[in-house]
Amino acid sequence: MGIGDKISNAAEDAAGKVKETAGRAMDDESLEAEGQADQADASFKQAGEKVKGAVDDVKDAFK
Repeated sequence: MGIGDKISNAAEDAAGKVKETAGRAMDDESLEAEGQADQADASFKQAGEKVKGAVDDVKDAFK
């Protein structure tokens, strides 16, 4: 996982938290849900990057 990917995923997660909080504060269910979806997407991407890293580690172990 590259540092750029980590930063991008963290930024997406933070933006999602802001949207969720703003939606909750303004009683905007759509914005709140969008924020939650952004956070879930960022988490999914982070998990995918971790899997890629683990696969690379296994490949390196067999070289």
